[in-house]
Amino acid sequence: MSDEKRPFNAGLAGLAALREGLPPGKTKEEVAAQKAPARAVIRLERKGRGGKEVTVVEHLELPVMERPKWLEALKTGLGCGGMIEGDALVLQGDQRERARKLLEKRGVKKVTVGT
Repeated sequence: MSDEKRPFNAGLAGLAALREGLPPGKTKEEVAAQKAPARAVIRLERKGRGGKEVTVVEHLELPVMERPKWLEALKTGLGCGGMIEGDALVLQGDQRERARKLLEKRGVKKVTVGT
């Protein structure tokens, strides 16, 4: 058979049959719960921010590579802006109760909300 008539991925065609014999994978929720930190502390902060309120999420003890993923999930879920400051995730506005619910939904076992 000439190269013009052979499909581009002809060498990989046998993999489709092998895929059916694999065990089912985990859902996104199961993976998120498995990697979820044990605790989080949420507090409101105004000092040093020109009077603007921010919600600080601390003590998550996330690996450095996981912090941006968690921040993006919180920002998307809460509809706000945010950034990473050291080990803490900082969200714009007073998001304490909404952030608590979202963190619990993501599998954090103990969430403490401060003032």
